Amino acid sequence: MRFRYASPARFFYRSLLLLLVALAASAQAEWKVLSTESEPGRSGFEHRHVVVEDAAAGQRVAVDVAVFFAKSTALRVIDNPDGQGLGAVMKRENCVCGVNGGYFDTEFKPLGLRVADGTTFSPLRRARLITGILLQSDRGIDVVRVSEFSRAKKIIAAVQSGPFLVEGNKRIRGLNDAQLARRTFAGIATNDRAFLGVCSDVSLAQLANIIATAPIATDSKIRRAMNLDGGSSSAFWFARENGSAFSISGRKPVRDFVGVVPK
Repeated sequence: MRFRYASPARFFYRSLLLLLVALAASAQAEWKVLSTESEPGRSGFEHRHVVVEDAAAGQRVAVDVAVFFAKSTALRVIDNPDGQGLGAVMKRENCVCGVNGGYFDTEFKPLGLRVADGTTFSPLRRARLITGILLQSDRGIDVVRVSEFSRAKKIIAAVQSGPFLVEGNKRIRGLNDAQLARRTFAGIATNDRAFLGVCSDVSLAQLANIIATAPIATDSKIRRAMNLDGGSSSAFWFARENGSAFSISGRKPVRDFVGVVPK
């Protein structure tokens, strides 16, 4: 009896091992930078367009990032109950750059913490996916875990989303590597840099790997990065120095936006 079941068991564990190896290889794929273009915006902001490739998988993606100084800028979370487009809202609010915000439900209500101009219009929630908060406090722009969040700080703006993608310039392990979608993200880096960005279709695991390894925020190392609402919600807007705008439009209305303005 022992020999009768040994072969199927051995086959099962061998298959499981191969699957785990394949998933690990996918998550650790080596992304090479093919090209980087940059253009200036107002008040020291920079737009970077980075194309990276995983040659082994035959996959090429584009990343657009707005990079700015965290101490000389202010984060704006803008409620959007009327479902207006990102570009119109960014121009109205005089922002230099912006992206879509966090998740919302089928009734168009925000999911998780939202603070705009010091006023909370959606409460903090504890859920598996929305583990991060992008915020502006009296200490500046930061990305924190929900478990670290404290009302002791004066919170001026905040959006809860997730999951976390990068911590200490290293990708977060265990992220989903099966579902490809357009992604929006935010983060903070060394040298007083912060950034908002959008990436063409990748998995969460791939996005974390790209952010941790590709020089998307100049030569700074990524301290923390988190995912915002993605897929058809993803949108990106940047005001060029000459007054024109670079824009990637979302495919559906979203409940809120994240914008950045000079102090």
